[in-house]
Amino acid sequence: MVHMLRSSLAFFGFLCLATTASAASLDGIAVDVTNTSEPVLCAEKDNVTINFASPTVRNFRIEAAHPTYVGMLRDDKWEPDWTACGALTAESSAAPPVHKVTFYESVDLWLTGFTFPNFWRQSEVTMRVGDRVESNLHLIQLWVRKDDRAEEVLVLYPTDGYWRIRPLPPAHLGWSAYGSSFMLGPVEVNGRPMVRLKDVVFDPKAMTFTVTFAKGGKATIAIRNLDRDRITLDVNFDRPVESGSFAALRSMYVTEFNADVARIAAREEGAPAWTEGPIMKFRDTKATDVWMGRLVPSRHNTSAPDMMFNRFSDGNKTVP
Repeated sequence: MVHMLRSSLAFFGFLCLATTASAASLDGIAVDVTNTSEPVLCAEKDNVTINFASPTVRNFRIEAAHPTYVGMLRDDKWEPDWTACGALTAESSAAPPVHKVTFYESVDLWLTGFTFPNFWRQSEVTMRVGDRVESNLHLIQLWVRKDDRAEEVLVLYPTDGYWRIRPLPPAHLGWSAYGSSFMLGPVEVNGRPMVRLKDVVFDPKAMTFTVTFAKGGKATIAIRNLDRDRITLDVNFDRPVESGSFAALRSMYVTEFNADVARIAAREEGAPAWTEGPIMKFRDTKATDVWMGRLVPSRHNTSAPDMMFNRFSDGNKTVP
């Protein structure tokens, strides 16, 4: 109990540390940013893919922040839209989990895992917290307690290396949606983009995940900030991903009013100003900062956060 209270108090202090995020890192390595998105009619298919590649990057930051219009929202929509999805339906996609495990639990923090009977890919990833080891899990959830409420703020799908994060919900909504997913590590295509993981370790005290990739190499993913505005992750590779993409964003876009991400802005290498425009028309570039999100509310996951990738570094210099 003493250990649990110490962990809880330490995490409560962590939650209270609010950092002010700048609009750009103002420094850092420019990475190759490519767009392999494809148009679709079904809102439940990930068709947006933005890839990040560099043979030297070892450190970078990912941030999820509430959209600029979140203060104006009074009606949040998150129900699936199966229009024009063919065989992909609510019935074919929904299945209750057959196994649940709680890896760690303190007063203000807990980590749970689930196994589903109809997941698209078998799980061979090992998940460990302390002495607790589990495998064959399809979903990992990280929960926190804030203001006497339980909030899920991060999920990981170990079988394909997809992550989702969201800030604590705005007080006036009481809840907010997930939106875009992202991958960290050597991205490959096996039916769809994915990162194959070998094992995942979570350190509750440090609020850090350590993942080992099936292709070799490791990464640490540390939660550096979490409040009602944003959640920030610092990613560190033990060695660069020298071939292919080291990260990718996955999302969906059907129309501006039916999208989890609709716009993209990039601070291109050497440019005097940001470039911005519709994400489906984005052309490949080299950039130090990339924002992806929405400027107008969508009828799909209306409160889902915007995403920022920046502070790319080779590890020899700290990017402010």
